[in-house]
Amino acid sequence: MSEFKNALHDILLFDAANPLLFNTGLFLLLFLCFLGIYKLLSRWQSVKMIFVILFSLYFYYKSSAGYCFVLLGVCVFDFVLGNLLGAARNDTLRKTMVAVNVVVNVGMLVYFKYFNLLIRTFADIASVRFDPFDIILPAGISFFTFRSISYIVDIYRGDIKPCTNFLHYTFFLTFFPPLLAGPVVRAKDMLPQIKDNKGADRFMTGAGFFLIITGLVKKVVIADYISGNFVDRIFDNPALYTGFENLMGVYGFALQLYCDFSGYSDMAIGIALLLGFRFKDNFDSPYKSQSPTEFWRRWHISLSSWLRDYLYIPMGGSRTSKLKSHRNLVTTMVLGGLWHGASWMYVIWGAWNGVLLVLHKIYKRLFGIGKDDRPGAVRRFFNILVTFNLMAFGFMFFRSESMEKVGDMITQIFTNFHIDVWRQFVDGYFMIVVTIVIGFVLHFTPRSMTLKVQDRFTALGGVAQAVVLALVILFIIQVRQSDLVPFIYLQY
Repeated sequence: MSEFKNALHDILLFDAANPLLFNTGLFLLLFLCFLGIYKLLSRWQSVKMIFVILFSLYFYYKSSAGYCFVLLGVCVFDFVLGNLLGAARNDTLRKTMVAVNVVVNVGMLVYFKYFNLLIRTFADIASVRFDPFDIILPAGISFFTFRSISYIVDIYRGDIKPCTNFLHYTFFLTFFPPLLAGPVVRAKDMLPQIKDNKGADRFMTGAGFFLIITGLVKKVVIADYISGNFVDRIFDNPALYTGFENLMGVYGFALQLYCDFSGYSDMAIGIALLLGFRFKDNFDSPYKSQSPTEFWRRWHISLSSWLRDYLYIPMGGSRTSKLKSHRNLVTTMVLGGLWHGASWMYVIWGAWNGVLLVLHKIYKRLFGIGKDDRPGAVRRFFNILVTFNLMAFGFMFFRSESMEKVGDMITQIFTNFHIDVWRQFVDGYFMIVVTIVIGFVLHFTPRSMTLKVQDRFTALGGVAQAVVLALVILFIIQVRQSDLVPFIYLQY
């Protein structure tokens, strides 16, 4: 009986050391039960929506405890403000309402994410000791605050009408698949789907299971494996390894970050498909990009487009002078970097990407490169190689704890490279090398081939799909790390 109580305690109550994540066995079991009940409730729209909202709040509670009430508070605040904004006719009042929404949401981000960073920075400048406040960061706060801001701004712009059904809006903001780590779903894309309530057809179900499988493989088989067995070691002590090993560590992290984050996006989009909702792609093979500009059209697409629509364009975008346009671009990327967390390393990473985007614009202008430019195979390969290395270099700032660690990595790569250790490296990290090679090969596989595999999987019967999913899960259980490895973007 005590074992049953302990198991029930683990399932129902918050445990900071064991959040409920897509890559846990508990979530898979609970989701199968959830999906069965969801199908049974398909006739009763309101009851089904309440069931999903309650499960979403439970899912968020298991990651952030009492902060689920903050999420509910944002739902109420947005719903009331959105309807007041829709009814207002005075432009000054409307702008004030938008400003209030932005101040409240950004204020939450500043308090929960950046308060200690700001105070510590001022304390360092004043040479005063500072003991950080014990502020717990609610999971996914950056994602649901961005959705809140875009909803109110879209009403102000006239892109959407205010949601008059509180249940619909609560469903949208608390919907659990994208809640913790994106993608950044916008109200204008999801609210019409909630209203239509079409449900998932056979093709959506097949595609959903396929994306869940690819997401699990990316996260557990590739990202977690190379992280725990190689990448973390390099970034923790770069001075202990040769430049060649450091460079492999940088490339390994580039693959780890992509597989970890796109793996979560795949699972979130796949789960949403099973429930009858379509989200836009959040990644489009970003390492195939031939320029920094193209990279940011392919990487974390929902965030990139959000920053463009709600930050870059309102600042003036490219409709101003060249100098101001470049300033707007760098500012947007710096703020985008800061969005990732309370560390000046993220700001440096954002600034690096902003400078790359500006330099690429200048390069295109100097050499007269337009949208219709179609480079040959050799130039295309060179463009991809240079772009990937520029992005991988930037990821050193993203991953490293300090500029000292970045300096150690750069020093080792440029002064202590030792290409001759490659044989020992392959022998010592054989499975790591195999995993990294497989990861990059799969990434550079033509999209048409991936879609063919997905279509063939979708064409299988439900039983066959379940068997494939079960086999993949059994394989993952065999190769997964002993400890749970959270998704990287949960901290953002």
